[in-house]
Order: sequence, then C-alpha cells, then structure tokens
Amino acid sequence: MFLDHPIITATNSFTEPDRIERLTRVYGYAAALADQAANVGFIEKVAQIHDHKGTLIVFWHEAPSEVEKQYFVQAWASKIGDGSTNVEHEI
Repeated sequence: MFLDHPIITATNSFTEPDRIERLTRVYGYAAALADQAANVGFIEKVAQIHDHKGTLIVFWHEAPSEVEKQYFVQAWASKIGDGSTNVEHEI
C-alpha cells in the first residue's frame, strides 16, 4: 500500500467539510485512471490538490504530461467532482 498521498485542502473546508470528501473521491478517480493506463509514476508526482471556490488546483512535484492533467479534468468534470472543467496546474 502506498502511503505518501497528496495533501488535500479546500477553501472553507471547516464550514463545508464535504469539499474534502469530494476531493478525496476526485483524487481516487484520477488515480484509478492512471492505474488503468499503467501509469506507475503518477501518484508520486502529485503534491497537493486544493478546491478554491469551485476551481481544482493540482500542485505537482514534477511536470505532469498532458494525459496526467486530463485525469484530473475528467475526474473534476464527473458527477463525483464539481461538474466543471475548472482545473489549474501548478509545479
């Protein structure tokens, strides 16, 4: 089992704790897409994910590929995410 998962934070998480739960599901979705694609280095690249007022911000330890960025866009746009494609990436 891999234990070094990213930090998960959200604006207003103290008053809206469901935002952290949503991010946890989104991270799981993105990780599953990476597993399905046999992308073994994906988890180690992700440093933090943050929900800022409906925009998902993904912080990376190293530069992601376009496919890796799309894992989060797909997850965030899904019914378990925000339903939008508002995703930003920071290295």
